[in-house]
Amino acid sequence: MFEQAVLAIQDEKTFTEVQKALEAAFARQSVESFLNGVRKSKLRARQFEAILASGLLGHEAPAKYAALGDSDRGQIRERYLRMVEQVDPAIRAKFLKVYAYY
Repeated sequence: MFEQAVLAIQDEKTFTEVQKALEAAFARQSVESFLNGVRKSKLRARQFEAILASGLLGHEAPAKYAALGDSDRGQIRERYLRMVEQVDPAIRAKFLKVYAYY
C-alpha cells in the first residue's frame, strides 16, 4: 500500500501563516464566499497558483508562499488540493462550474 513520505517543514512560521490562510478560506462560514470569488475571477478550484496570485487567499499569502522552499510549497499545494476535494458535496454542486474540468 502506498504511503506518502513525511517531509520536514523548512520554514515553520511562514508555512503556518500560509496554512492559516487556506484554513480561513475553507472554513465552514467562508468557503462559499471563497468559491464565489473564484467563480467571479473566472478561475477553477484546482488552479492554486492563479487563485493565490489573484489575492483570494489574502494579500500577503502570495509573498509568503513565494518565500517558502520547494518542498514546503509542494506541501501547501497538496493541502490546498485536499481541502478543495473535502468541500461539502452540496456546496460543490452549487459551484459546479468552479469544480468542472472544462
